[in-house]
Amino acid sequence: MNYVKNQLTMMRKSLLKEIEGVTPELMDVQPEGFNNTIHWHLGHVLTAAEKFLLDDSSTLPANYSQLFGYGSKPAAWTGDVPSVDTLTQQLQEQFGRLLEIPEERLTEKAAQPFMGMETIGEFINFVVQHEVNHVGQIHAMKRIIQSTNQ
Repeated sequence: MNYVKNQLTMMRKSLLKEIEGVTPELMDVQPEGFNNTIHWHLGHVLTAAEKFLLDDSSTLPANYSQLFGYGSKPAAWTGDVPSVDTLTQQLQEQFGRLLEIPEERLTEKAAQPFMGMETIGEFINFVVQHEVNHVGQIHAMKRIIQSTNQ
């Protein structure tokens, strides 16, 4: 279980470190060639981790799936969109709940299999890989945005 917690810790700390110092204005810039913004990526990884690992205890507003779910994009946002500060706070809070997943749940069958994954442990691996992919996207976007706004 220490390995799992270390992976979750590295994943979330990398995400939060990547957005340090990015101004609020730049969070909503969509660079050419990208489908979304850094703001969207934050909400997306939050929503995905909640859906796949914490759905039974979800504390996220119902509209997050529409705002940040697969296939969503900021250009289609309507209604109340949470700020980057709100999402960052929720990511930090969620991190604590992720670390509380007990070891015995790793072999537990998920309510609904997805892409060949059946156990909570498999879903944890997916969430880590998924979030790390989005950290890479954020890193690339941040570099492009900062280079064009100098």
